[in-house]
Amino acid sequence: MKTADQLLVKQINKMLVLNTIYKKKPISRAETAKRTGLNKSTVSALVEELLSEGLILEIGTGESQGGRKPINLSINKEIGSVIGIDLGVNYILSILTNFAGQILWKKRISIKNIIDFPQQKIHDLLALIQETITHAPSTRRGIIGMGIGVPGMVDYAHGYVLSAPNLLWENVKLKDIVEEEFHIPTLIDNEANAGAIGEKWFGLGKKASELVYISAGTGIGAGIVINNELYRGSRGLAGEIGHMTVDVHGTTCTCGNVGCWEEYASEKALIRYFKDNAARYPESILLSKVSLEYIDDLNIFQIVDAAMKGDSLAIAGFKTIGYYLGVGVANLINAFNPECVVVGNVLPLAGDILMNELRKEVERRCFSAKYSNVKIMSSELYMNACALGAVALVISRIYALQGSYLIST
Repeated sequence: MKTADQLLVKQINKMLVLNTIYKKKPISRAETAKRTGLNKSTVSALVEELLSEGLILEIGTGESQGGRKPINLSINKEIGSVIGIDLGVNYILSILTNFAGQILWKKRISIKNIIDFPQQKIHDLLALIQETITHAPSTRRGIIGMGIGVPGMVDYAHGYVLSAPNLLWENVKLKDIVEEEFHIPTLIDNEANAGAIGEKWFGLGKKASELVYISAGTGIGAGIVINNELYRGSRGLAGEIGHMTVDVHGTTCTCGNVGCWEEYASEKALIRYFKDNAARYPESILLSKVSLEYIDDLNIFQIVDAAMKGDSLAIAGFKTIGYYLGVGVANLINAFNPECVVVGNVLPLAGDILMNELRKEVERRCFSAKYSNVKIMSSELYMNACALGAVALVISRIYALQGSYLIST
């Protein structure tokens, strides 16, 4: 009879094997044993269990190393589906993926800022999840799980949104609400944390063990990866860098503080710049589309399009935001000394107009960058980083080792 300790060790080893196959597919049993440090007989037994459960597949033979050709293993990407949600301030993005994280379907809806905001936002979220479910293919395990990234402080262990000022949310038990409605296991995390995991699993951060992901949208957040692990802090609330003070006598933030970074380097700061400086740019394409009174109705895609067409007001706005983003990024590089910084969400859609100003300011202000080559890049996952990271949260939970969610390569 196996003891509880023996069963735990077996489960840990099994998840280690599964994670290795996922990351290194295709891979043989012998190579899996070599990479995990487990003996070949243990790996062989665990592989047989994973095959019987349908989580992995045998997919042909590999190169011979002197004997019989080894049989290669890969993840069974069709075993089930995963839903990933990016719950933005003025949009919700839902993606449906297979077990390998490949996108099968996605939809993004725009959300109006209305008085009954918290309840309406949840209603819209549930409606989009329901629509996503209808597009899930028939699989052995159905929808395995769902991940949701939220722009605010999240109690990750319990799935509570503690505070999301830009959503006007306080103490929303989002996990309970979603699971009660759909009976699908759901994980809730800060959207920048999800974005960092998305970059680590699927994006530019695959090979970086030290990574800072900046989510630059209506607000600003950061996901921080240290030694291939997401850094959550002592209470799980790390990464709220949008609310670090950059001007002690500055603009009042929605969080109640003054001079927060996101008041100077976010989408809402961009709109404020337009209001304050529109008179200097009478030739602006943007101002011909909408009067100053209704400039809040502009969306980021209209602004990016105008900038790409040479609109002077849009270009000046993005350059100013890039400058302020650079101020904060320099501080983060000085604090964490990462291998790379990836800037995601909507603002990097402006490309070099924003990123060149950001890099220029980092170079001017960053002390540690003089001694290490820090790469500063805009996300190649674009708007999908958070939603894909939410998918990775679910997949990595299945591969969990003693409750620690793997993001290593």
